[in-house]
Amino acid sequence: MIQRTKHTTKSTGAAPPRRWRTLATASAAAALVGAGLVTGPAAAAPSSGGNDARAASKKAEVTDLDVLFVGAHPDDESGRLSTFGQWGEQYGSRVGVVTITRGEGGGNAVGPEEGPALGLIREREERAAVGTADVRDVFNLDKVDFYYSVSAPLHQQAWDAEDTLERLVRIVRETRPDVVVTMTPAPTPGNHGGHQEAARLAAEAYAVAGDPSRFRSQITKEGLRPYAPAKLFLNSARGSGQPGSSCPRSFTPTDPTDDVYGVWAGARSAASGKTWALVEREAQRKYASQGWAGFPDPSSDPEAIACDYFTQVASRVPFARGDQSAAAASPGTMLQGAVLQARDGLPLGTGLELTAETVDVVPGESVTLKARLTAPKRSRLVRATGTVTLPDGWRGTRSVAFGTVRRGKTVTRSIRVTAPSDATPNARVLVGLDVRSGSRAGYTNQKLSVTPDVSGTQQLLPQVAEFEEWAPTVGLPQLRGLVAPVLTLPSGGTRTVGVDVTNHSDTAQSGTVTVDLPEGFTAADDSVAYEALAPGETRRLDLEVTNTDDTLPTSNEGGAGGDYAYTITTTSASGSSTATAALELVPTTQVGETAAPTLDGTVGDGEYASTIDLSRRWEGEACTSPADCSATGHVTRSGDDLYVAAEVTDDVQSAVLAASDCKRHWRVDSVEVAIDPAGTSENTSTTFKIGALPFTAEGQSCAARDADHTQGPIGAFPMTGEGGSDETTLDPGNVAPGFAMASSVTTPYTGYVVEMKIPLAALPATVDPERMGFNMFVYDSDTQDKAGQTRIGWSTWGGVQGDPYRWGRVELGGDAPPEVESTPPKLDFPALDSLESPQSIEQAVRSGVGLSGLPTLAPRSTARVVRATVRGSTAVVTVDVYRRGTAHLFAVTGADVQEVGSAEVSLRPGRQQVRIPLTGAPTSVLLGFDPDGGTAGTASSSTTVR
Repeated sequence: MIQRTKHTTKSTGAAPPRRWRTLATASAAAALVGAGLVTGPAAAAPSSGGNDARAASKKAEVTDLDVLFVGAHPDDESGRLSTFGQWGEQYGSRVGVVTITRGEGGGNAVGPEEGPALGLIREREERAAVGTADVRDVFNLDKVDFYYSVSAPLHQQAWDAEDTLERLVRIVRETRPDVVVTMTPAPTPGNHGGHQEAARLAAEAYAVAGDPSRFRSQITKEGLRPYAPAKLFLNSARGSGQPGSSCPRSFTPTDPTDDVYGVWAGARSAASGKTWALVEREAQRKYASQGWAGFPDPSSDPEAIACDYFTQVASRVPFARGDQSAAAASPGTMLQGAVLQARDGLPLGTGLELTAETVDVVPGESVTLKARLTAPKRSRLVRATGTVTLPDGWRGTRSVAFGTVRRGKTVTRSIRVTAPSDATPNARVLVGLDVRSGSRAGYTNQKLSVTPDVSGTQQLLPQVAEFEEWAPTVGLPQLRGLVAPVLTLPSGGTRTVGVDVTNHSDTAQSGTVTVDLPEGFTAADDSVAYEALAPGETRRLDLEVTNTDDTLPTSNEGGAGGDYAYTITTTSASGSSTATAALELVPTTQVGETAAPTLDGTVGDGEYASTIDLSRRWEGEACTSPADCSATGHVTRSGDDLYVAAEVTDDVQSAVLAASDCKRHWRVDSVEVAIDPAGTSENTSTTFKIGALPFTAEGQSCAARDADHTQGPIGAFPMTGEGGSDETTLDPGNVAPGFAMASSVTTPYTGYVVEMKIPLAALPATVDPERMGFNMFVYDSDTQDKAGQTRIGWSTWGGVQGDPYRWGRVELGGDAPPEVESTPPKLDFPALDSLESPQSIEQAVRSGVGLSGLPTLAPRSTARVVRATVRGSTAVVTVDVYRRGTAHLFAVTGADVQEVGSAEVSLRPGRQQVRIPLTGAPTSVLLGFDPDGGTAGTASSSTTVR
């Protein structure tokens, strides 16, 4: 049984290591906790910010969250609204959402809006959607949503990651959530880079928000307090489970040491009588701009409905293991110890952690863990003891005595554990700690990794290596290893494969590394020796690997899910260990020179030097037949121009867009061409990508660059056939000089042909003719709702449009390509400012939490709206101004804050009147005020219309 406790006592705890871009030590953070400097109101330093700081501190008490979800875009939270709704209805839990961008870079299935105008639409959709689950607090950080990319580092650059972290920490300190939920931070294949970086920022905020030395001005000038949330979850889990009411207990994690929690979406809402899965689906349909309005209902059979799954990655409080607790079927299990008091559990507000000096343990060696038990501020823990649960075969401390822990104090004990000499390397184990005080008990654990004396692993992709380096810096080393090591290899080609050999022991080591490659692959030397590898040293050994069988399937059709797995065996003086890795084959083609093809929407005999298969599916629904969706690509070179063509077979024509809406091509039938000039791009910001629509409402084809070095419209081009036009209209800001295109569409409709000329000089870098990266994709939609269905192409994996390393390889014949001077990629896209959003301003007034994650300024020392009246079709608004700045005024009506008039004016100190033209009858006027003079932060206020 779970009992709800009044939400007044907040759990804090040890402040983990600070963000990895700065330097701090875990021991220093722990010392702050031990000295009582991170817990409670007394932790805040005296304010030096005057009235504004005191007002901000008072306002920060208005919004007190139980759960905070951190995502990158509107709709990122949509797959967990059934859980958030259940928590609110059953336990009264208040859930808030942080959205780092407003998704301005996404598609729009409801109109031509893009940029900030689309951001307004998507924010309104998000607020309506989460409101279905009774979530009222949505905090936008106003960062740019530039395009689909799978690169977290690129998002760090575009978002100014340190500034974004400061904003997020401010919101955490203002709203004081017990539980933080976020997305997957690892660069798993296809995982949006924005999702990765949002999750990393959430983890970093969890780590540093309780540290008073981080973003100190929030404490000294704004009057906020350090605050450490109690738990951190990912909104995903690795493993398998069955649908139905037993799904919380039937999930089998891929890693048995994971703490996975399931919340069944088949339960019914007491308020509506609907299953929570249906409530969630109705919420998702509100994202009409993303083509979600037509989502079908979930099953009417509750036992056919699955769980929402979450993985706990950190906890500062006692918890129950999600898949092993008798109460696991309760949707509140994962909230226990943080938000909810469990029967017979340690009192709410108890802190309990088990941490290790290192999570990597060599067989036969020992590691010391620290057990920290903190008593609630209002009660002590009497004669507390702990029982240690060790993995099979491990030796070490079995029990600890904490004694009586006084209110708000922390007692730390050491636990020494030793791995058996025959412990299985490259395996993870759990050390558990059960703590009892009187009749109450609590649990925590620490995940350890058994590491061989010497390990050999295939070199990681740069993004994966960067992630592996990041995870331990925020106290989450258990996140390492989520991404399997893979490298691509051209079909029939050769590449250097590095094996990184690391000595984890305390003595120098020598030995060999041997690779057992799959059939069809060979290495010049399949066994390589290393000598005198110093303790802690990592050395890369290079092997030349060749795909000797070029008939092996490439892309996602090769091996298992596209991976040709193999084993790496590393020997040392203490024995041997193995690790798995994989090679992925990408298709290749040789492109010679021909005369320039005629761009007429037809592919003539001999016009193109190379033909490629574009019918391989990589995302979406399977093609029911070649007539439903299939395609053939053609490539040739003529002088300094590359010519490409796609012959597409399609049985149903998609929605027809206007030429002015020639963007976000994946919404309708379209072709995409992707070129990585040097074949070395880490992400698409240094590539060239064209999205082409074969038909538009004006009887033309059109093209635009997307998700690459320089995005933007190119223009409209000839379309032959019935209703076609041979007019060419180039955009004045042409982003692909010399580009040309033509298309033809069959009548009756059975498909289309697109031809393009791409000057090599228009690419963002000089082409390497030996290894140019190249891909072609076909997007198929059989609907009229501007929502894509099937994606096929040449070199194909999920999310491959954002992964240049997985594109095919072209060997380009002819003379040396023209030299191109490289320039920085375009990332300066417009993002909506919360001052331009009446819904954001209304929330800031209601919640007391400022706009954009910036400081909250007091209206009485900046500007406040004091009166509003209507005179005919004009609202006359009186504003008291105390500091010069810009006023963003909105006349609004209704619970959903519909705008019926707005004005943006510069105001000087004094009582000012502003007139707002009206298109409807307002009920209130909102003011968002941005002071001049470099003052960071905004003030928000409102008044009822009289």
